[in-house]
Amino acid sequence: MSPARLRLAVVLGSTREGRLCPTIASWFAGQARQVDAFEVDVVDPAGLDVPVALSPQPPVQVRELGKRLEAADAFVIVTPEYNHSFPAPLKSLIDWHYVQWRAKPVGFVSYGGLAGGLRAVEQLRPVFAELHATTIRDTVSFHNAADLFDDAGEPREPAGCTAAAKVMLDQLTWWGDALQQARREHPYRY
Repeated sequence: MSPARLRLAVVLGSTREGRLCPTIASWFAGQARQVDAFEVDVVDPAGLDVPVALSPQPPVQVRELGKRLEAADAFVIVTPEYNHSFPAPLKSLIDWHYVQWRAKPVGFVSYGGLAGGLRAVEQLRPVFAELHATTIRDTVSFHNAADLFDDAGEPREPAGCTAAAKVMLDQLTWWGDALQQARREHPYRY
C-alpha cells in the first residue's frame, strides 16, 4: 500500500504591490509538483481580508484560509526579508491560526538582497516552534533575487536553487510522512 500524498501549502509571505513573491512561489510550487509525494496548494494572502488586529470572531476569509491550512500536511513559507525580518502580513496570517500549524513540518524559501532573506527565516523559526511546528533545517535562498529570474519567471541559473529545493523537499517529505502518521496514530493534543 502506498502512502497517501501529502498536502503541501506553499504560503506567500508578501502582499506588497510589485512583489517578487508570486514568481518565486510559482517556481517553487513547480518544483514541488515534480515530487509524487505532494499535492500542492498555493496560498496567496494578497487581496484577502487578513486584519492585523486579532478578534474573537475572525472574518470569513480568515476562516476559509484556516480550512486550507488545516487541510495541509506540510507548509513552505515563501518570504522576503524586510528590515532584517519577515513581513507584517505574514505574521498576521500566522497569528490568526494556531492549531493548523501544530505537529506539521514547515520549510522556507527566502529572498532578498545580500542576505537572501535568511534573517527573516531565522526569525520565523521560533514563531513556528511556539506553534508546535517542526521547521526544516535546509532552505532555499535567493540572494539579490531581483536579478536572478528571467521574464518567464524562471531562474537564470537553475542548478543551485533546484538542488537546494530537492534537498528541502526530500526532508519535507520525510517529516511530512512521519508527522502525518503520528497525527493519525496518536493525535497531537498540546
